[in-house]
Amino acid sequence: MSDRTAVVMIDMQNMYLEQDRRDAYGWPPIWNFDAVVAECAALLADARSKGIPIIYTRQVSRADGADTTPSIRRLQAKLADAEEGPGFDPSDWSSQILDVVAPQPGDIVIEKHRWDAFFQTDLDTILRNLDVRRLVVAGLQTNVCIETTSRTGMMKNFEIAVPEDAVSTDGESLHYNALDAMRVLYVEVAPWRELMAPGAPWDRAFTTPHYGRRAEN
Repeated sequence: MSDRTAVVMIDMQNMYLEQDRRDAYGWPPIWNFDAVVAECAALLADARSKGIPIIYTRQVSRADGADTTPSIRRLQAKLADAEEGPGFDPSDWSSQILDVVAPQPGDIVIEKHRWDAFFQTDLDTILRNLDVRRLVVAGLQTNVCIETTSRTGMMKNFEIAVPEDAVSTDGESLHYNALDAMRVLYVEVAPWRELMAPGAPWDRAFTTPHYGRRAEN
């Protein structure tokens, strides 16, 4: 594995423990949540042991929701009278990072307002200053912030890998479909221990026929 690698840990926040608030939006529980959180914790420990930079993101918004997308604003308006509507206020407990994967001294935490961790954040500048060329993009959710950030990262000429055992979303089929979509784009998808192994070539997309494409019935 290149020493010009960084881990980007996406949105591992307490809001995923508040299923009653997610239910208000119509969002199902995260598939395989406990196992994925445990794998993220193990991935982070491995990265720290190797001196690999770790950058966290937090999805946040203004308390009044004025900086959110039109779709989220419509949902918030619909839930305006609800006693417990979902929220992304940076000061809320729900917006803080889960204790089990909490940042450690030396880690970097950035706040984002959209699914793309590069959009209107300092992520690109930070990575360039760290001389990073490879990104391991982990966390939540596979088909939303993971995939969106990975696509932008590739357009910015980073090599991208997504650890299939350290990401998830609100449904098994959405999870696997998103992984296949990223494979087709030449994202390296594999268990995190393989991605983080010394000398890992990240070449599956170039050595595996029909990578990410399932046989049609």
